[in-house]
Amino acid sequence: MDVHFSMSSFLSIVLQALLSSSRGSLEPYDLLYNNAVDAFYRSDYKDVVRYMEGALSSYAEVRQTKVRCRLRCQDQHPFDSVTMDLQFFDVVLRRSNCQNECVEEKVGTQSMHKVSEDVNQDFQRRIPYNYLQLAYQKLKQLDKAAAAAHTYFQANPEHVEMDQNLEQYKALEGTDQDHFVDREARPHQMSFSAGVKLYDSADYKGAIAQFEEALQEYYKADVECRALCQGPQRFEEQDHVLYRYSLYELVSDHFTQALHCEHECVRDLSTRPGRLSPMENYLPLHYDYLQFAYFQMNMVEEAMECAQSYLLFHEGDEFMTENVEYYREAVGHDVKPREKAEWYLRRHKQELELLVIGTFTVCLFMWLRALFLHSPRIPSGTDGWMEYVPISEKKNFTLAPPQELREGGPLVYDSVRLVQNSKALNGTQRVLLDDVISVDECAELTNLAHTVTMAGDGYRGKMSPHTPNERFEGATVLKTLQYGYEGRVPLKSARLFYDASERARRIIESYFLLNSTLHFSYTHLVCRTAIAGQQDHRNDLSHPIHADNCLLDPEANECWKEPPAYTYRDYSALLYLNGDFEGGEFIFTEMDAKTVTAQVKPKCGRMVGFSSGGENPHGVRAVTRGQRCAVALWFTLDPLFRELERLQADEVMQALDNQSSQSQWDTSLNINPKDEL
Repeated sequence: MDVHFSMSSFLSIVLQALLSSSRGSLEPYDLLYNNAVDAFYRSDYKDVVRYMEGALSSYAEVRQTKVRCRLRCQDQHPFDSVTMDLQFFDVVLRRSNCQNECVEEKVGTQSMHKVSEDVNQDFQRRIPYNYLQLAYQKLKQLDKAAAAAHTYFQANPEHVEMDQNLEQYKALEGTDQDHFVDREARPHQMSFSAGVKLYDSADYKGAIAQFEEALQEYYKADVECRALCQGPQRFEEQDHVLYRYSLYELVSDHFTQALHCEHECVRDLSTRPGRLSPMENYLPLHYDYLQFAYFQMNMVEEAMECAQSYLLFHEGDEFMTENVEYYREAVGHDVKPREKAEWYLRRHKQELELLVIGTFTVCLFMWLRALFLHSPRIPSGTDGWMEYVPISEKKNFTLAPPQELREGGPLVYDSVRLVQNSKALNGTQRVLLDDVISVDECAELTNLAHTVTMAGDGYRGKMSPHTPNERFEGATVLKTLQYGYEGRVPLKSARLFYDASERARRIIESYFLLNSTLHFSYTHLVCRTAIAGQQDHRNDLSHPIHADNCLLDPEANECWKEPPAYTYRDYSALLYLNGDFEGGEFIFTEMDAKTVTAQVKPKCGRMVGFSSGGENPHGVRAVTRGQRCAVALWFTLDPLFRELERLQADEVMQALDNQSSQSQWDTSLNINPKDEL
């Protein structure tokens, strides 16, 4: 009997067994999500639906359970009566214990529901609905396919294929407008949009009902958002392995992070799905619409109440002040703003003041600690040691001048040819080069890729991190060197990957005339393969339009340099290994993510390089036949963000150079491939 039993299947069984013995019976949504994706690539669409719908349900239940438990425990263990430190810590511990017991009673052991940030981002970006709409389409359940497609498109309006799928669904028999629902619609935004439509059609009575409901839902969503901020916090810029914090420092850092999270709820609640920038003046607009709608319904006291509420947010607004005076004359007495608006604004101002104080305190502490305790990561060009210079000796400290944008420097290697510069590519800080590596080197690296690359490697195990219509495989420099040591690939080929990436780095650094060292931020040997049977009428991109160090916001024509973007990246390059495939062209666009300014057809030895910011939005057209392989490279000018795997690879290469044969390899070297992209 032929039995296929993978490690993932084994882990799935173990996890499900553990779950069945816990108090709760909720399956982890990351496990269900992974099972659904596996089923998709087996073309088992019934299982895709079963697991993916289960994952969405589990995700929602975990979120709501956390909200309910944290709010309940917050009420049971308030800070109001706390006057001493020990009382404060007592409340913190009791509240934490209460929350843990409450959550575990509902969903089971919490450790089973600790999910990676990448999976959470997939759910926030509504990626599961992309799989669902394809699965429902295959199962001929067009009403559910339409709903899934519509839900996905609301958060991904730039997705060309989904837009066209929606048009096709609308034209099919068996679907009607009622099927195109947003399954993840936020009630406060839904009511607000409905209110605006009724207001614009002069249905003021209906608009009032919708805006009042929107306000109730907004304040409810605000409470839930703040409750979700009360859990464990991430300390991205602090190394808890190297530093020993005192209890007070940790508590201060935690609550500053939680406070910042709560303050961001204002932005979150006013931001529509798929948008990076919030709707301007969102909450006050409710009161603005309401004051005029009530006036139109001859409900002047209510109109004045809403106008006064608006002025809480925009004190002294000339137009609204005139309205208040008019309403006061009409009713003959004064009317106060709504208590809810006063309470909300008062709390918001207090948070802002505390956040400023807390951030200053933490930043001052971090600066002093970094000054006296911190050993920085080793920058390129040192021998592994860095001299400590006391602050008293840094008398002439000045900020480094900003990097001047230049290009046209030497190409370093005689064989390399300049094909197009920034002007020819209709942009800034762009270059297209040929013959960076030879045909034989392309063939050797392609063969290496076929042996070393694994599905999703480098993108946290995702088989197709950008589109389900292609198989994505990758490998890092360190991994290839490990394979070379183990004899699974020729060591010569592994060294070629290392050397080719260094060649690319030197060319980019020289051509753009950089006045400081360019360091590797991430290096990836990657292949994209078109999946047979999924290419008909395909209009999506292999890699959607994006920028490499900021969050592209086409609607606002901005690129926000903030996490989760890799803000430390400065330059990027793609070194192509082949051209025998269909599609897969590299494209530059305007900030609108639609207007193509330049297109590059990959071929062996061709390299495109560019600065990583919002001036260079780019993407990859769909690979519709064959396999596209390349070496993807990202660079930084900041040595603190140098690629850790590259440092390890440097050590491996040095060890190889210092040893006369592979048999003398130092097996104690820390070769531990780590995904950092």
